[in-house]
Amino acid sequence: MQKTILLLWDIDGTLIASGNAGMHALQRALRHTFAIDGSLADIDFAGRTDTWIMRAILRKFALPTTDDNLGRLFASYLSELPAALHNPRARVLPGAREIIAAAAGHGSIAQGLLTGNRREGARAKLAHHGLWDHFPFGAFGDDGELRNDLGPHALRRARETHGVDFPPQRTWIIGDTPHDIACGRAIGARTLAVATGGSTLDQLRAHDPDAALENLSDTARVLSLLTS
Repeated sequence: MQKTILLLWDIDGTLIASGNAGMHALQRALRHTFAIDGSLADIDFAGRTDTWIMRAILRKFALPTTDDNLGRLFASYLSELPAALHNPRARVLPGAREIIAAAAGHGSIAQGLLTGNRREGARAKLAHHGLWDHFPFGAFGDDGELRNDLGPHALRRARETHGVDFPPQRTWIIGDTPHDIACGRAIGARTLAVATGGSTLDQLRAHDPDAALENLSDTARVLSLLTS
């Protein structure tokens, strides 16, 4: 069956909660790479790309934001991330596993990622929960520092993977922050916002997504919405 609907999933706060594993891994990476032991609590990670976050960290501690420093920090982060994910608060969010499986079995739905995580960070997080293999393509933080720049990369890879140009009215960006909604709007896609991250349902609705839900736990309802 030809794919006619495209779902592009955010990761953190949408599919999984990592128990602040990313922040802890970055703190350890900062310590090991630059001998700096400082808090990152004042940096807003939600909806940002890894590159944006790492530049913010380097600026906060007055370190040059060179490609070399970014590369060293990210390499150290990747080495710290698997251990950081082994914490009791890391989990798949309600309904996420079920809706991914239901969409995969639908026949007309293609699924990919649109995430601020760099690709190898996304792989580590999703593989930890057995979810990585569901997503044959995506757009990642490697593709651009600003989230709004990622959509065209996801659409191009969807076309390369499935041989289909997915129209905006049949493309969904699914995420948990206002940045996800804005990213969808930037490519004319429809947006589903879920209040499983740091934003409440009312806060998300204030940014006018096409749909907003408390969570993904009602599989039939979510699938019906995404195929409408």
